[in-house]
Amino acid sequence: MHKNLEQIVLAGGCFWCTEAVFQRIEGVEQVVSGYTGGTIKNPAYREICTGRTGHAEAIQVSFDPAIVSLDTLLEVFFATHDPTTLNRQGNDKGTQYRSAIFYANETQKERAEAFIQLLEDNRVFDQPIVTEVTPLGVFYKAEEDHQNYYNDNTQQPYCQFIISPKVDKIKKFYSEKLKTT
Repeated sequence: MHKNLEQIVLAGGCFWCTEAVFQRIEGVEQVVSGYTGGTIKNPAYREICTGRTGHAEAIQVSFDPAIVSLDTLLEVFFATHDPTTLNRQGNDKGTQYRSAIFYANETQKERAEAFIQLLEDNRVFDQPIVTEVTPLGVFYKAEEDHQNYYNDNTQQPYCQFIISPKVDKIKKFYSEKLKTT
């Protein structure tokens, strides 16, 4: 059976964190860590880390909309990072850690903008949301050692202290949306 998958690119800080979260959501077929929104071609991680390329660490999420809605993905996205800090997530600082939704089509743009407005109208966050909603340009896949990072490195301190709490949060609040395998 052929699935009609959609893709959206999300940036919510370190891509190791966002990748680990979205890999666990039912209906998400694939998550690829990479870079987008910058000015140079084929950037490398060491260049991204300088913050001078303009790229964000992002994930390309391929999902089956018959199983998981874009709104559900947006809800998980906003629940697992701080969309009110400009160019920063926790101790990670720089434009590469900005909060952004890179949409592939007008429907995604409209849903993202409406979702942000809903969060703002309901004062879900104490500060204004600074998440940018911008058209997707070129998405560059990150180096292989950045793919599936959390699952391959769960014993590393960064994974234990930064990523595991995010994974625990989705297990607690989104258990009905998680993959069972």
